[in-house]
Amino acid sequence: MGYDVHITRREHWHGRGEPSISLEERSALVASDPEMRLDGFAEAPVDGGVLRVESPGLSVWTAWSGHEKDGNMAWFDWRSGEVVVKNPDAEILRKMHALARLLAAHVQGDDGEIYGAHGNPLSSAKPWWKIW
Repeated sequence: MGYDVHITRREHWHGRGEPSISLEERSALVASDPEMRLDGFAEAPVDGGVLRVESPGLSVWTAWSGHEKDGNMAWFDWRSGEVVVKNPDAEILRKMHALARLLAAHVQGDDGEIYGAHGNPLSSAKPWWKIW
């Protein structure tokens, strides 16, 4: 599974009917950033084979310090009106924040916490489904 962090315009990343980021906006942002590359797919070795995921908004941050070390990539995927990164480190969170600013959005984790410019959580709000 993993933990997703979202670049979103929604108050809560899982909100419906709220402002979203279009694929066109996302693609234009990637095209304007020399550190980003729009691939449209990701591949990873799995159990002697290769797992391939295809998504029109799937891009990679090539300037990440862990890029291609042991096959690592910082994948940024556009889906359902937001950009999603799985298990980002602090460096990736900082890049996410920079991109979010350009999109008039914010960076929010699966549990609802908001991340700041330094890659640290600014809030630790628990979502309603984790209170019980």
